[in-house]
Amino acid sequence: MSVTDWFSQRERRRYTRTGGGQGRPGPSEVADGIWVQCPGCKRALLERELAEKVRVCSGCGHHFAMTPTERIASLVDDGTFTEIDASLTPRDPLGFVAVKSYAESLSAAREKSGANEAVLTGRAAIAGAGVVLGVMDFRFIGASMGSVVGERVTRAFELATEERLPAVMVTASGGARMQEGMLSLMQMAKTSAAVRRHSDAGLPYLSILTNPTYGGVTASFAVLADVIFAEPGAMIGFAGPRLVEQTIRQKLPKGFQTSESMLKHGMIDRIVARTELRDTVALMLSYLTPRAGGGAGV
Repeated sequence: MSVTDWFSQRERRRYTRTGGGQGRPGPSEVADGIWVQCPGCKRALLERELAEKVRVCSGCGHHFAMTPTERIASLVDDGTFTEIDASLTPRDPLGFVAVKSYAESLSAAREKSGANEAVLTGRAAIAGAGVVLGVMDFRFIGASMGSVVGERVTRAFELATEERLPAVMVTASGGARMQEGMLSLMQMAKTSAAVRRHSDAGLPYLSILTNPTYGGVTASFAVLADVIFAEPGAMIGFAGPRLVEQTIRQKLPKGFQTSESMLKHGMIDRIVARTELRDTVALMLSYLTPRAGGGAGV
């Protein structure tokens, strides 16, 4: 590459400002895709090293968001994930239009995420044990639960029940998909019923709550698991803190709706760092999965 070409390429590169503020160095510029600023400790982290450490800051332990592909790679045995129901895609039953149409929102979400819906489901193996796995994608309209998200989650539980497999769900959501109105709200009942049938069959279900998990997802299948794990610092609730404050006209306590607060008040079973999540899930599945000849593991 010539010097002229190098300078031309550098001028086209996008930059992110890091640092600045009281007690920190002044702003500096680092190229996107090479460095990432940690929102916790404000360190500049190499993107390559962050990816190698399952997107956990080596300085403060902040858990960055993961794509479903990254999440699956961090949890399951190599090459074992097989997607199901990929052909189920959302429509616009109400012809919804607000600031922009629902059709435009769907198109933008597909372009942004590279996916065709906000949840990816499939068969996989974790430490050699077969599971049915679901992973939500917050990049797709805030991983809101519309009719197709609800249908995919329901079918995942039905498949797990039919094949007598544990179910593992990794959630991240802003709540119901308002563009689908009542059809979205109905998914809470539908997914909850599927979880109940799976439970009645004596099969285990593990839920992993990541940042953020809100709304109808929290009010349905996310919290109906036999064991509920959460990542450190994850925000978990039904309505967001700002709405709660406006409703009750009171200042909320520090740490309200964090996974740490949820654990303290008995709403989740354990906070698990992402670096330990795969081994912890595998161990818990070994305890809960029915053994040959009948009888649960615990």
